[in-house]
Amino acid sequence: MSGSHSHLSHRVPDLGAMELLLAVIRLGSLGRAAAELGVTQPAASSRIAGMERQIGVALLERSPRGSRPTEAGALVAEWAAPVLAAAQALDAGIGALRERRDARLRVSASLTVAEYLMPGWLMALRTALPGTAVELRAANSADVAAQVLAGEADLGFVEGLRTPAGLDEVRIAADRLHLVVGPGHPWARRRRPVDGAELAATPLVLREEGSGTREVLDRALAPYGGTAAPLLVLASTTALKAAAVNGAGPAVLSELAVADEVARGRLVSVPLTGLDLSRPLRAVWPTGTRPAGPARELLSLTRGK
Repeated sequence: MSGSHSHLSHRVPDLGAMELLLAVIRLGSLGRAAAELGVTQPAASSRIAGMERQIGVALLERSPRGSRPTEAGALVAEWAAPVLAAAQALDAGIGALRERRDARLRVSASLTVAEYLMPGWLMALRTALPGTAVELRAANSADVAAQVLAGEADLGFVEGLRTPAGLDEVRIAADRLHLVVGPGHPWARRRRPVDGAELAATPLVLREEGSGTREVLDRALAPYGGTAAPLLVLASTTALKAAAVNGAGPAVLSELAVADEVARGRLVSVPLTGLDLSRPLRAVWPTGTRPAGPARELLSLTRGK
């Protein structure tokens, strides 16, 4: 073979055949070699015969006392030994890489997912893969996408309307935004639903741009001229809820985020009409890859499979 890009010829046997040849020579018997490698004696015999045809020379001399290498067989075995040793080192290295990958999972999740869904998923993951250390970063959906694209997270969870370019996705759940106010707000006793025009004209307590919550609200109110100048812009769901509970003004928040406060009467859900405030929650990863190891396990847990 010549040149740096030469390909192996068709005469080079596969690793399994080389492993069998070396076992036969070491043990002096085709039957014992077959037993050690967990194959039947006819299968081993057929494999050696195939290898001899492939190389074009006899490799073993068979006799009632067992099998011993021909001169050519001894040479092939001598050359094959370091190849097999290198293959075993490669196998061990790949195993170590997989173990290292499987020992750590970096997840980046939107604030809603991180706070209200991720704890249950991570408890289930700990049961399934107790040796995996999970690093969870919470950020708005735009930042989550950027972290996954930059290779800083193995898996991301976003809640916006579109999947950013360069990412593949799967829908894992649905969420809906609710209009909520504190119990002291005039809308807390309101019976008639709020429509798009009225909501667009009302100053609200809002999440920052780049959050999935804000994106869904902006899209829904676009036909009405968009949101009015906000009362407050806050970068976390928890801060937004606290502001609404304390009477700062109406807020539009995830159903997941406000369920507990609404159930306890700390927030009141105000009826809406004519607005689609539903949104998918999605898992994302870089296009052209597939989640593997703990990332794949977590993904299956989020989808209930």
